[in-house]
Amino acid sequence: LFVPFCTDERQSYMRVRYCGQARAVENQMFVVLAGNVGNLPNVDNMDIQYAQSCILTPCDVAFARDGIAADTTPNVEMVAFADLRLDNLRTARHAGTVQNLKDRRFDLYRIDWRGDHD
Repeated sequence: LFVPFCTDERQSYMRVRYCGQARAVENQMFVVLAGNVGNLPNVDNMDIQYAQSCILTPCDVAFARDGIAADTTPNVEMVAFADLRLDNLRTARHAGTVQNLKDRRFDLYRIDWRGDHD
């Protein structure tokens, strides 16, 4: 899940970050937060920004202990890199210590898949 964002202060950024971490854990997926840093003086409401881009993972055995594969320095233009293995996601979903997707209540909703199957 890629989450581009633009926040003006740390409190707003933390809301985005906590939500990203929750999505990584709940859906057993990788989440990439990419924020704006610096300022754009000729663009309305872009004079103050706060960002810290990162790559988040589920919190399970095969992943980073704290669920953070890569982190950048706050308010510094940087690129974050991480070695993300999709096989680790598949293993976690089928045999991990927490298997959130297996606890879904299909009696409460329906999934209509309209794409090709693997």
